[in-house]
Amino acid sequence: MTGAPVDPHLLRWARERAGLEPADLLHRFPKLEEWETGARQPTLRQLESFAHAVHVPVGYLFLPAPPDEKLPIPDFRTMAGRPVRRVSPNLLDTLYACQERQGWYREFAVVTHAAKAPFVGSLTTETPVAEAARAMGAALGFDLDARAACRTWEEALRLFIGQADRAGILVMVSGVVLSNNRRRLDPDEFRGFALADALAPLVFINGADTKAGQMFTLAHELAHLWLGASALSDTSPAIMGGHRREEVWCNAVAAELLVPLDAVRAALVEDEALDATLHRLARRFKVSTLVILRRLLDAGALDRAGFDAAWGAELDRLRRLARDGADGGDFYRTTLSRVSRRFARALVESTLEGQTLYRDAFRMLGVARTETFNTIGREVGVML
Repeated sequence: MTGAPVDPHLLRWARERAGLEPADLLHRFPKLEEWETGARQPTLRQLESFAHAVHVPVGYLFLPAPPDEKLPIPDFRTMAGRPVRRVSPNLLDTLYACQERQGWYREFAVVTHAAKAPFVGSLTTETPVAEAARAMGAALGFDLDARAACRTWEEALRLFIGQADRAGILVMVSGVVLSNNRRRLDPDEFRGFALADALAPLVFINGADTKAGQMFTLAHELAHLWLGASALSDTSPAIMGGHRREEVWCNAVAAELLVPLDAVRAALVEDEALDATLHRLARRFKVSTLVILRRLLDAGALDRAGFDAAWGAELDRLRRLARDGADGGDFYRTTLSRVSRRFARALVESTLEGQTLYRDAFRMLGVARTETFNTIGREVGVML
């Protein structure tokens, strides 16, 4: 059979881009090592199968050199203070899918004469953190007591997402690419991003992260919307300096929105052990113990040395829990959470009116069956 005229370096680039080792693919492509050295060429059919396995457009493999794949939004991620260079196909495909949905919803908003979201771009990094948190809380209808009354982190996050949805924000939560459960998103690569647009503000949250982690990520990315700035960014509550000004501000605002400093000070118990304080306040505010540590530092209940030591120990504990599978597993991974109720409702409505093709609706929803589409329609109140 005739081999496809492909540069072996492109095959190696595509495999490494997908974060795979040769051993990960040898069971499907026994000649892969020979392909990568140029000793043998794959057939066109084999090349198409390989492209599908590494999630790369097959046309890329015929280029003279690997393409320069730049993220279409600012990338504020860092690791040890340095920019993160790795961009996986899973991240890229998720970002492109969200941009397609946002573009569709923007057109829908124009056609239906929807009002612009007044909060997008309403603040700047010069806005005092407490003032910014109050403005966001008022627009979202935030209620600390209602969140504290939630029985679980899942319930609290669902409440938070619902508040953002009612404010006009498309909140999409998924731990996989589209609806492909074999392509899991890595929270160590990214935890979320914001796509700012006055007609279609969108936040994506990596659903593979912990529930408490998702709570902080949502607050952080919402702060980016209030700045009117799209971004793929860090969301660690430890970020207090040495990073982009936007990131430091968004982290501070997220912490104040979720755990107001006055509420922290009022909740402190004299002579209580740090571990007990962490878990009591984490349950009260439905955030991670790392966020509580950050707020204890802000409140003056911890000095910097005590914070650094406690942060390292708590981070190790949480990593062990995640590794042991003791974090509570997956949650809220339905189609509606992946695309947001607001988006799903608009898309089903438009499709039933004949303004959007069923084919396009199925693709953007990540479904393949009419029965599933109809169920979604009933769930969002568009169909009986």
